[in-house]
Amino acid sequence: MQRTAWKYYPRQQDHNTEQNREKSPACVQLQLMMSSSFNIFRVGISVVIMCIFYKSAVDSLSELSPQKYFSTLQPGKASLAYFCQADSPRTSIFLEELNEAITPLQDYGISVAKVNCVKEETSRYCGKEEDLMKAYLFRGNILLREFPTDVLFDVNAIVAHVLFALLFNEVKYITTLEDLQNIENALKGKANIAFSYVRAIGTPEHRAVMEAAFVYGTTYQFVLTTETALLESIGNEDIENAHLYFFHCKQVLDLTLQCRRTLMEQPLTTLNIHQFIKTMEAPLLTEVTEDPQQVSTVHLQLGLPLVFIVSQQATYEADRRTAEWVAWRLLGKAGVLLLLRDSLEVDIPQHSNVIFRRAEEGVPVEFLVLDDIDSLISHVESNVHIEEIQEDEDEDTKSPNMDVQDDEVAETVYRDRKRPLPLELTVELTEETFNTTVVASDSIVLFYAGWQAVSMAFLQSYIDLAIKLKGTSTMLLTRVNCADWSDLCTKQNVTEFPVVKMYKEGKNPVSYVGMLGTEDLLKFIQLSRISCPVNITSVQEAEEYLSGELYKDLISYSSVSVLGLFSPNMTTAKEDFTEAGNYLKGYAITGIYSEEDVLILSDKYAATLPALLLSRHKEGKIESIPLANSHAQDIIQIITNALLETFPEITVENLPIYLRLQKPLLILFSDGSINPQYKKAILMLVKEKHLDSLTPCWLNLKNTPVGRGILQSYFDTMPPLPLLVVVNLHSGGQVFAFPSDQAITEQNLLLWLKKLEAGLENHITILPAQEWKPPLPAYDFLSMMDAAASQHPTRKDPECTKEMDVQENDKKQHEDKSAIIKEPIETLRIKHWNRSNWFKEGEKSFRHDNKEL
Repeated sequence: MQRTAWKYYPRQQDHNTEQNREKSPACVQLQLMMSSSFNIFRVGISVVIMCIFYKSAVDSLSELSPQKYFSTLQPGKASLAYFCQADSPRTSIFLEELNEAITPLQDYGISVAKVNCVKEETSRYCGKEEDLMKAYLFRGNILLREFPTDVLFDVNAIVAHVLFALLFNEVKYITTLEDLQNIENALKGKANIAFSYVRAIGTPEHRAVMEAAFVYGTTYQFVLTTETALLESIGNEDIENAHLYFFHCKQVLDLTLQCRRTLMEQPLTTLNIHQFIKTMEAPLLTEVTEDPQQVSTVHLQLGLPLVFIVSQQATYEADRRTAEWVAWRLLGKAGVLLLLRDSLEVDIPQHSNVIFRRAEEGVPVEFLVLDDIDSLISHVESNVHIEEIQEDEDEDTKSPNMDVQDDEVAETVYRDRKRPLPLELTVELTEETFNTTVVASDSIVLFYAGWQAVSMAFLQSYIDLAIKLKGTSTMLLTRVNCADWSDLCTKQNVTEFPVVKMYKEGKNPVSYVGMLGTEDLLKFIQLSRISCPVNITSVQEAEEYLSGELYKDLISYSSVSVLGLFSPNMTTAKEDFTEAGNYLKGYAITGIYSEEDVLILSDKYAATLPALLLSRHKEGKIESIPLANSHAQDIIQIITNALLETFPEITVENLPIYLRLQKPLLILFSDGSINPQYKKAILMLVKEKHLDSLTPCWLNLKNTPVGRGILQSYFDTMPPLPLLVVVNLHSGGQVFAFPSDQAITEQNLLLWLKKLEAGLENHITILPAQEWKPPLPAYDFLSMMDAAASQHPTRKDPECTKEMDVQENDKKQHEDKSAIIKEPIETLRIKHWNRSNWFKEGEKSFRHDNKEL
């Protein structure tokens, strides 16, 4: 149901409030007309927004001069002001969300306007640039609160923050269990409590709670927290979701007793909270003597079933105690009534002791025989659960919930919100300072959005990188908040968050497309220090390069050095290799040698020109690969395959790289380090080419605990370890297990693999088909720019667009295509964990893979 189905109306200071409200059918049905005895501060509210926006998007906002605006303020009325200057940065995303918020804010008596700063008038709110990045909440001419605009990141955040600030008496924010206990003790025998946990301020759930507090705040004490520890302390470990508890304190007269608590099990939406509170207000138990088919209660009006406990005079007292116990168990889920059989004219089967009536009209009642309370509760909950699932499925079919995204990331960001970040280690860039800064020095630029969870999580990693590089790098670390400088990000072709680009004087900017972590970004920066490929000029230098001496400080970042050998006249082959080297800049160490004496190296390493020499520094060996008729993409594939380990430990981060090989996985699961004998047996089979059709790997459950869940999906119970399995992800999804009663030896493995190949082994399970896609479609920043089509066309293919040159001549240049990896549109919104899957073929195969590991 749309949120507009529960429409609130402004609380006026005038009496006869109900008569002043428009009577919508939804409002009448939900009985939201409240008493006229409201607190004075809850009078009509107006919101004025101060910023510069696209003219086409502000037509619905009232535009006033500062003098006119302040002259219209009335005592007791509130306003959220955001003053605009003609030359201030445009923030179209904020305006878009603000326009969305106009209607719901007006439902609370909150109007929205814009104040234009003019030179003829002076105002403290038309001053410094940083003042124009805040919204100001007034009541009358008194300033109540300042909001950075990045916290008002969408319509939910705007409504939630405004109501939260205005309902400070109704909604107590707490952080500790002691705070909660103090409030509970103070309200025993006086009032009930609505206690809510939300994962962050400004979320849809926070808005829903604030809307409920607006209506019910004079009846119940609302208490809010975002602390996971507090939620866990009252016995709820589900910190992934928002929760609401109703504390029944009003009926507690003994101060030593704890208030009974009822958990709202539905998601925290405005309508669900209203329904839940209405059921809390309804009588716990009602006695009836009429036909169950004719009984009407608030539960039926709210779509909840009724449970009739059938009683008779002889067992009345016991039946009433049972009914009260059932009513507490089903509170918020169903209405419970005590039906006296003796006074009922309608016949009830003699053996029935419970009657169940669904909320749907025309559905006959069910006469049940239940032996215990648990059976009754289970019957009701299972039926209610089925109805909820069907409703959820319908909603999913009609309109996916676009608010559910990056929950774990958002939780981490919020949990670490008090962690001080030394932002001074990076330089914050603006539209005025960007060009001069990146021209003056080689720079790494982080483009992020201050309102986005993934951006803020990566900002922490970015600062950690700055700490690691402090005093050791010539590269300047900078950052741009695209929420503040959208035009700048548009010019730099930023269509997703977060994005890292490397700018070097006289060269095209290079985009980082690796994992969003400190170590991976550090590797990218360090490997980008050298040319790719490096031009080797002598045999001696080539030997130093292959031995690792030439770039020994980079060996820890890449254990393989690649050297291309070419005759001087192999122009096309050299161009292909150079293109491949540029493509791999920041991810591999590549060099090229094409002098007249190249045959010295080709003879020494038995390489037929053109060729690649792969120097594996860990193993201390050099191998050659012929490059005849190999184009740039082929060379990229050869090098990336060479960078892969022969028998790697699989982790969440590197799994996509090995999946792109499109081979069945031979996985050795181990609870810790693997037995050297097992590793020796598998490596021997690799050396003898018996595993060419498989990807051998191992998974350490201590390092990657998700492996336990993988094994439990393969087997009914957790099998003993170590365990060797073959997972055929790419054709059929079959999973085969190596016999647990056999030792993992070279001979036994080879025999078992031959049986698999011959089809003589039975699979233990088949994985269901399931696409691996992000939960939401692409988040294209440019497509959200209001009225930008004529000024800033939406650009969807990064490989075909240009970026504004950062040189002083202001010429345009193409972004270095060597670092741009075309991604599927659904992955553009955030860089998730498969971003280390670098190459187009690999990404294509990974996207088409529709099986679960």
